[in-house]
Amino acid sequence: MNSVNHVAIIMDGNGRWGIKNRKSRNLGHKAGLITVEKIIKASIKKNIKYLTLYVFSTENWKRPKKEVSFLFNLLEVFLRKKTIELNKNNIKLKVIGDNKMFSTKLKKILINSEKTTIDNKKLQINLALNYGSRYEIINSINLIKKKKIPLTQKNIEKNLYTSGIPDPEILIRTGNTNRLSNFLLWQAAYSEIFFVKKLWPDFQVSDFYKIINNFKKLKRNFGAL
Repeated sequence: MNSVNHVAIIMDGNGRWGIKNRKSRNLGHKAGLITVEKIIKASIKKNIKYLTLYVFSTENWKRPKKEVSFLFNLLEVFLRKKTIELNKNNIKLKVIGDNKMFSTKLKKILINSEKTTIDNKKLQINLALNYGSRYEIINSINLIKKKKIPLTQKNIEKNLYTSGIPDPEILIRTGNTNRLSNFLLWQAAYSEIFFVKKLWPDFQVSDFYKIINNFKKLKRNFGAL
């Protein structure tokens, strides 16, 4: 059976769920956080070591300013409330993405959450914030040029945001959309991708377990027979 070390998730459908159920995209984002907490607990139960969540893409800045502000405020409140709890539960937080455009307040909160949880080993949650995979790859190549080291696969991987993190075996996208949307394009080269019709707030722990069980039964050849 295949083992699962790293699961990556594109948590799509919060806004649509909010409009459909509460007539508010923002309330959909709040509902999505409840699902995040359930999946964190489920990952620990399944002994998964890495969980990467696509929280905010480089393209998400195109959304209305009010919605962007709400999202970042929601993140700030969540981290303020939950960092101590995550630390108690031996969970490490790591931010991947370009933080240059964040407010000073958000940067401080993110740095504090990372520092507080840095030594934890049970589960590492990678928050993909202002993340775009194409930019990440270009940034890696530019770092290699600056360091004047050979342009090799190994050196590209060492200079990605995910340096030292194993590639995800499973990539899940909810929301009935079948694309990667500039997420982990390098890292997902051999990931098994599961597209789910449900919107993210409707995604259940049972759906998560079903995907993991289906993955474990797959025959993975990696180009061989």
